[in-house]
Amino acid sequence: MKIGIIICDRYRECAGGKCFRSVREREGAFARYPTDEPLEVVGYTTCGGCPGGNVEYTPEEMKKNGAEAIHLATGLVVGFPPCPWTDYFKQFIETRYGIPVVVGTHPIPEHYVQIHKELPSKNTVLLAEDLMATPEAREAYE
Repeated sequence: MKIGIIICDRYRECAGGKCFRSVREREGAFARYPTDEPLEVVGYTTCGGCPGGNVEYTPEEMKKNGAEAIHLATGLVVGFPPCPWTDYFKQFIETRYGIPVVVGTHPIPEHYVQIHKELPSKNTVLLAEDLMATPEAREAYE
């Protein structure tokens, strides 16, 4: 399986450690992929900043590189505030490029879970089942 990852531009200096680790260990949103099949990242970029200018064209390059799915990184879900464009990005990419989009990459680190419990974003964050994982996994991604 070949995938692309789009991260939030406010984390543009992120080296992708948590995302790549979760790809390798099949955790978080990558748990959906069989462990006996290769999982290759064929594109990794930012959204381009609000309101997501790169989302218009980078999925095309990822698809040309063989991407069979695109993941919108966990940072879009748990950042402060969470990205208001995530659902639109998903719909646009799936409609324009005909490629499935998965919201999330690595498990949500525990400190994000704790603070979002007290914020209006709790329903979005706490209902992200693939990303909630186990308390131990969330702690491991701190």
